[in-house]
Amino acid sequence: MSSDRTVERVKLDILVFAAHPDDAEIGMGGTIIKHSRDGMRIGIIDLTYAELSSNGDVDTRQQEAALASDRLGLSVRGNLGLPDRGLSIVPDQIDRVMEAIRYYQPRLVFAPYSVDRHPDHIACSRIVQEAVFNAKLRRYQPETEAWTVDQLLFYMINDFHTPQMLVDISDVLEQKMDALKAYRSQFMPDKLLADWVDTPLTGAYLDAVVARDQLFGATRRLAYAEGFIAAGPIVMNRL
Repeated sequence: MSSDRTVERVKLDILVFAAHPDDAEIGMGGTIIKHSRDGMRIGIIDLTYAELSSNGDVDTRQQEAALASDRLGLSVRGNLGLPDRGLSIVPDQIDRVMEAIRYYQPRLVFAPYSVDRHPDHIACSRIVQEAVFNAKLRRYQPETEAWTVDQLLFYMINDFHTPQMLVDISDVLEQKMDALKAYRSQFMPDKLLADWVDTPLTGAYLDAVVARDQLFGATRRLAYAEGFIAAGPIVMNRL
């Protein structure tokens, strides 16, 4: 597991998994910013380098991810280097994710919701679900310490689904969009580049992200919100 933003292990409050750099920013960038500002230690582990993306290249995307990470206030950002469009529910890939969970020992884990138009997002969701389960089994790969997360939650990338939980991001929407705009190769590519092509991301995609966050917020009279779905009941000490 590679990590460019930490020298030694940092136990995290929140660990977010994403199939590609920019997925987490789309689905829960505002939530990350709010909680990092509150002093929580948050990390993102991207499963792939998005090497098959139609615009940009791996080096550019990594530079963009580093800039976005600064704007999010991350403690850790790593990349497992799994194959883009090659994510699969197989032991090797599940174990790589499990190792990250045991290494960073997060209280909360987030993954993409399993209903999405992109197959990699679906695969990432399922891999993380398997890894969270395996991470708590003390006799599964006992050479590393077992770890049980408090809650697994799912964020949405391309689609709108009825959420179980909302986070009000009205006060950080601008900062969320600044983090997304770090990915210029994806959302604001230069049409003068010889290898530029039009994709679903190069039109009004960022406007659609804002519109969805506004729609989430409107369900509870908030200006903007991000929606989440939980794996299992959400536990609270009191209402």
